Formats: sequence, structure tokens, C-alpha cells
Amino acid sequence: MASLAGKTLFITGASRGIGLAIAVRAARDGANVVIAAKSGVPNPKLPGTIHTAAAAVEAAGGVALALKVDIRDEAEVRMAVATAAERFGGIDILVNNASAIWLAGTEGTPMKRFDLMHEVNTRGTFMVTQACLPWLKRADNPHVLMLSPPPSVDPRWYAPHVAYTIAKFGMSHCVLGMAPEFEPFGVAVNALWPKTIIATAAIAMIDGVDPTRCRRPEIVADAAHAILTKPSREFTGRFFIDEDVLHDAGVRDFSGYAMDPSQDLLPDLFL
Repeated sequence: MASLAGKTLFITGASRGIGLAIAVRAARDGANVVIAAKSGVPNPKLPGTIHTAAAAVEAAGGVALALKVDIRDEAEVRMAVATAAERFGGIDILVNNASAIWLAGTEGTPMKRFDLMHEVNTRGTFMVTQACLPWLKRADNPHVLMLSPPPSVDPRWYAPHVAYTIAKFGMSHCVLGMAPEFEPFGVAVNALWPKTIIATAAIAMIDGVDPTRCRRPEIVADAAHAILTKPSREFTGRFFIDEDVLHDAGVRDFSGYAMDPSQDLLPDLFL
């Protein structure tokens, strides 16, 4: 299997969950990993910081750079990208993983929550990609990967939580536009989404989600690895589902990714 050895990955929201799993998987190849997230100090509700994530990357065999970044702040984003590029000599891969979620209808969504989701999900994704692009254009086999679903106009995904849906699909719309825009530079832009709900600290805070019916973040990390090692000029503008990616890579038994293999899995949103 192709390797990410020596590659530099800039991963947003990598202090925990899926972002951390992607970071650790890359580190196992010997990659350089930039942990770009807000969590500089422990939060009792959301375990993990940029420092604990960096330690996990180093323990897995990679080289880590922990940067406290609020991706809503343009100055912080541009400083972080410049610092990362200076430290490692460039940026090969950007993973736009940071996201905010609020699953409520129109009346139940405060405007501060609406603003947060759009500033982090859509605007943050656009801004971090814009800041990394000059470095990606210089890289060998550069990739941008969004953790976002295939676009849809199915009303059932909008009606229960319209604010979150349009903010999340904003990330997917970036793929639709950036993939053809960046194609002349050889920069791949793709999206990845889980087939089932993934057991993360954020999901655990949502009422009604049984963690035992979820999969571990490692399934998304392994799928991301498979995508990010593909030739960037041949694989762009696609909306991948984690299980499909791994099936194409030869994986047939997914039980090891389940929190509890005896339980029926919960399908994720938007599929």
C-alpha cells in the first residue's frame, strides 16, 4: 500500500475524534502532522487537546506540530499555515475536518449557533483551503479532503435541521467548485463521509445516540489514508463513503471497526 511517509498534513479539528484518528494513521507512515485546533487546554466535556493529539502522533511514529487555531479567525489561520510551511518546508495535504453541529429545527436554532456552524463549516473550510493552496500547488501529489457528505436536495435532510444541513453541505459545495478550479494545478479535492455514525465525543453529547451502535473513527481514518495516497491528478471531485473506499481496497470484514459488533449500526445522516 502507498505511504504518506515524509508528507506534511495540515488537519483542522485534529485534537480528538476523526481528525485525531486521521492524524495517527498518517503518523504510522512517518508523516508530519499539523494539529490545528482550538483545544489548547483540557475541556471536561470534550477530552483531548492539541498537545495530547501531538503526543499521540509522535507515539505513532510521526512528527507533530501542535498549533492553537480558531479557523474562524483569518489572521490565526494564515499564521498557522505559514508556521507549518516554514517548519516542514511546505504542505502536501489539507484535511478539512473541523465542524460544528447543532441538530435542531428553525425555531430551536439560536443565531449564535447558526453563525458558528457557517463560520466553522463553510467559511472555515474555504478560508483554510485558500490559505494552504499556494503550498499545495507546489507539492507532489497534493490533496484536499473535506469531511462532508454527498450533496443532496432531498428535503428530508433539511427539514429537521436546516441550519446544520446547509452549513455542512457548504463544505461539499466547496468540493464541487474547487475540484475543477484546482485541477489544472494537479491538486485533488474530494470529500469523505461515514456510512454509519462514528463514536466521537461530540456525538456522545447528542441525545438518543447509542455509542454501542456506532463505529470507531479508525474506519474513516483508514479510508482517508486510501484516498490521500491516490494519484491526485486521477482522483478528484469525488464524494467517497468510508466503507465503499475500503471495500474497493479489499476490505471485506468491517466488524473490527464496530464499537460492539453484536449491535445493529446506526446509519449516518445524508445517506
